Amino acid sequence: MRNRALLALVTVATAIFVFGVVGLIVSGREDPAADFSAVPRGTSAPGGPQTLQLRPETPPQPSPAGSPEGSPDETAAAYFQAWVKGDYDAMRELVDDPPSDFADQHREFEDAAMSRSLRIVVGTAVRSGTDTAEVPFTEERDEQEAGTWRFDSTLHLAVRDLTWKVIWTPAVLHPDIQPGGSLVRTAPDAGPLWPVTREGREFPQNSGAEAYLENLMNQGVAPTGGVAVGWALQVQNPGLPAKTVLSYKPAERPVGVRTTIDYEVQAAAARALDGVQRAAIVAVRPSTGEILAVADRLGERAAFERKYAPGSTFKTITAAALLNNGLSPDSVVECPATYQIPFHRLIPNYHNEDHGTVTLRQAFALSCNTTFARLTIERLSGDALVGQAKAFGFGVQGEGGTGTCGSLRRPDNPDALAEDSFGQGTVEATPLCMALVAAAVESGEWRPARPLADGAPQEDLPQSVPLPAAVAEGLRSMMSAVTVDGTAAGSQLPQGVAGKTGTAEDWQGGQDHAWFIGYQGDLAFAVFVEHGGTGRGAAVPIAARFLRSL
Repeated sequence: MRNRALLALVTVATAIFVFGVVGLIVSGREDPAADFSAVPRGTSAPGGPQTLQLRPETPPQPSPAGSPEGSPDETAAAYFQAWVKGDYDAMRELVDDPPSDFADQHREFEDAAMSRSLRIVVGTAVRSGTDTAEVPFTEERDEQEAGTWRFDSTLHLAVRDLTWKVIWTPAVLHPDIQPGGSLVRTAPDAGPLWPVTREGREFPQNSGAEAYLENLMNQGVAPTGGVAVGWALQVQNPGLPAKTVLSYKPAERPVGVRTTIDYEVQAAAARALDGVQRAAIVAVRPSTGEILAVADRLGERAAFERKYAPGSTFKTITAAALLNNGLSPDSVVECPATYQIPFHRLIPNYHNEDHGTVTLRQAFALSCNTTFARLTIERLSGDALVGQAKAFGFGVQGEGGTGTCGSLRRPDNPDALAEDSFGQGTVEATPLCMALVAAAVESGEWRPARPLADGAPQEDLPQSVPLPAAVAEGLRSMMSAVTVDGTAAGSQLPQGVAGKTGTAEDWQGGQDHAWFIGYQGDLAFAVFVEHGGTGRGAAVPIAARFLRSL
């Protein structure tokens, strides 16, 4: 009798204690005992403590003699409390026949989830039989960047050796995980990121810059293997397709490597070449050397790397040498139909035009071959012309795929010197090279082209070369005359454009090449049309379309 009274007293005390603890957890009071704080994998959680919330509806009842110890609620409470603490050994003790890698499966799940905090909300235990029960629960995980990840699962329990035990499968971790399966974190690939404009925009369609962008990627400047954009959590089960259970993608996709290309300038250049088969436009910023546009219909990056005779656009450089030699734009010169080099060849003007006595500015505007041939023979040497060309980048090796600007051999006789003076003979230049010549006139300083990749180091670029102030000012006056009353006058060019036309013989016997170089404000350009005919007839209209659309 005394033993029965003692047993009843112990049973009642146990019930009061368990009910009191559970009631404290459910109450939500501001009490430290109401939260179970724990950190998965033994590390501190930056997102705050992890909590366990139990919600049993009825207090546990005392077990009659010979009945299983405890209850499903008690076993579930102990299991979940150990879980939020990351105490896998304690959890294992509550599991019937746990797998040998029980703790490892939990750790791998947590490593994939990378949760900053974990909260388990427990529902009401449901008896599915005399010795079986189910406890529904919800996992709430704070996932980096993705917010709260919430999903439901079920803890199955059964009596084993008169003790309530957890019947564990991987579905306890996540309901979609089957035996042999796991949670895996993946990084979705954005695919190769092509270079973008300076504004971060994709290049216009059919812009003519595609070969240059591909070259950047081949140089390793732009990533070719793609970059991770967000992440995803997948359940991967043997023999089944992977199932994404949570994913995150940033609002803004990462952009590719920024180039110096200006979207609007590039689009204008590309559209100006619509319908033109073999041509190129290169635009640069005179104040920096940045390449603002390259629309190339020549193929194989010819605008940067293939040299052509520049024709009369080279007279810009010859004029600079003459201005350095004491002449001025107002110097009076002759522009006859032909000029006979003493004891050498006869130099004709285009269509044998005779303009008589003019100023050097007018001779430049009218593109008098005879004037420049005679003045070069009488006033310059081969070394002086080569040296002046070098000051404008000829023979200078560029960086970042910009190639060699231009070239000419030292003329060894008067005929060669005269031919070089108006851009024939051994003189060759790329469209980029001649755009930089125009840029040097506008800014008063020759600057090398910067690599297309905007973030590329600049330390290894060739040195800039300043022009004497009087030379720069004189060249601006002469190039302005070309568009006001010279070979480019009356051609629909916008106000304020200065430039130089060029018509260059093709030594292979084809039709002449057409050139027009110039500038407007802090934008310099070169237009080249392979076998296009005259600069005025083929290149200037393209330049007008280009500039008027900006």
